[in-house]
Amino acid sequence: MSRQLNVVMAQINLLVGDIAGNTDRIIRIAHEAVARFNADIVIFPELSLTSYPPEDLLMRPALQGRIDAALQTLCQECIPAALVIGHPQQDKSVLYNALSIIRNGDIVGRYYKQCLPNYQVFDEQRYFAAGDKPCVLAIKDVAVAFTICEDLWQTTPTRQASQSGAELLININASPFSKHKLEQRVELLARRARESGTPIVYVNLVGGQDELVFDGYSMVADAQGSVHVVGDGFSEDLALVQFDLTQGEPACPIFTENVAERHLPALEQRCYQAMVLGLQDYVTKNRFDSVILGLSGGIDSALTLAVAVDALGADKVSAVMMPFTYTSDLSVRLAKTQADRLGVNFSIIPIVKSYEAFMEALGPEFEGLPVDLTEQNIQARCRGVLLMAISNKKGALVLTTGNKSEIAVGYCTLYGDMAGGFGVLKDAGKMLVYALSAYRNQLAEQAGELPVIPRDVIDRPPSAELAPGQRDDDNLPPYEQLDQILELYVEQDRSADEIVAQGFDHDEVYRVIRLVDLNEYKRRQSAPGVRLTERGFGRDRRYPITHGWKAGN
Repeated sequence: MSRQLNVVMAQINLLVGDIAGNTDRIIRIAHEAVARFNADIVIFPELSLTSYPPEDLLMRPALQGRIDAALQTLCQECIPAALVIGHPQQDKSVLYNALSIIRNGDIVGRYYKQCLPNYQVFDEQRYFAAGDKPCVLAIKDVAVAFTICEDLWQTTPTRQASQSGAELLININASPFSKHKLEQRVELLARRARESGTPIVYVNLVGGQDELVFDGYSMVADAQGSVHVVGDGFSEDLALVQFDLTQGEPACPIFTENVAERHLPALEQRCYQAMVLGLQDYVTKNRFDSVILGLSGGIDSALTLAVAVDALGADKVSAVMMPFTYTSDLSVRLAKTQADRLGVNFSIIPIVKSYEAFMEALGPEFEGLPVDLTEQNIQARCRGVLLMAISNKKGALVLTTGNKSEIAVGYCTLYGDMAGGFGVLKDAGKMLVYALSAYRNQLAEQAGELPVIPRDVIDRPPSAELAPGQRDDDNLPPYEQLDQILELYVEQDRSADEIVAQGFDHDEVYRVIRLVDLNEYKRRQSAPGVRLTERGFGRDRRYPITHGWKAGN
């Protein structure tokens, strides 16, 4: 006669700092898990009471009082299942990244995270002390061990749990998205399960938090290391996994659907969904009613518009075409075509008179000086002023439309096209922009719709249209080459000479690196944007503006 342990993974979207609101959501979801699945255990993500990352909110004097009140509220609810809750916990004036197990109205176990990540976007050692002890608790006669996120990436916590007699390991996470993170997690989970001979339940946070996006994809590994992705990607999910507790056998997961046949989604799908969720949560959690962007007839603003509509709905998106003397009729036509196809509010505001007014005012200052990039930047800043004015008047968040390739080398105007509150493409290189545009059009085709990004937008040579006949490749290497150099330098920290050794032109490499280093001051003033890679501009890559480092080996 077999017995079963009903484990419910609560992959939910929470709000950083809203401890009372997060607690209420946890209670509602825990009751739902019991009602729907007869849950024995309900598992919530890492730091679920504060959500992740709370950053310097962890230093607020009122923090522990609010956490204590939340835990007391959870205990008083007397939910008929064991709840696994992540939260910060102060113990003798030391702060830990903790989880508590609440059962029958009491906290019956507590674990302190042992491995504190301090790389890429993580700086947990700024806030937390490390634990050093395992936590193993009997639930329905099963010895269940608990760990937190990074503990799974190191060997010691899993080995401790195994040596303490664990028959099942639960790992709670706030693991942010990057392009290849899902494959890394699957491989890691399989390895740890095989090493320990113990099934592992991996529950991840979902949702956008400033530049980070948590992608969910909660998963389970059996004792042989076979991994099953159970939780949906980029959306909340309440997923049941049952464990067969037949005496004498290791706990074996039984899935309510055939998750073994699920394929990992393609890279373009994941990146696009990350941008949609990142924008959606940034707008809604910061209580904006709508967004607005400059629609130029180029591919970057076209993709940004498509993401905005998918994230928020066409009724909450406005696009403004702001033509100048050098703006082609094709650009105006393509912008209107895309706006019509997506059904957004569209307007055209020429900037010729605005530009002329600035030039007249600046005439005495510019007298005797030659025309240069200044005049091009004034065009971009006219557009920035118009968008920000509409934002102020209507309460719409301005979306910047620059991609990572441009931002990396400073091919953008501070207080011009960089003006805005959120950059959807901030961590998407130009070649990825093309790939994501093709992906979005493929979705439209599958739905029997016209391409949301007109073919001419994709095929035309990229241009800022700030000067007659201007093209991006007049000032930059071809994007195919530029993106490869940038990936090696920015994301992999390769030196100039190492990049040259891979077959790239010496002068081109040194020019690109000089531009990247020179424009740190611009990036420091740029809007936050969705992180897609493991080395985005922002939390990931922190370089000084003022320095004397020379490119080379």
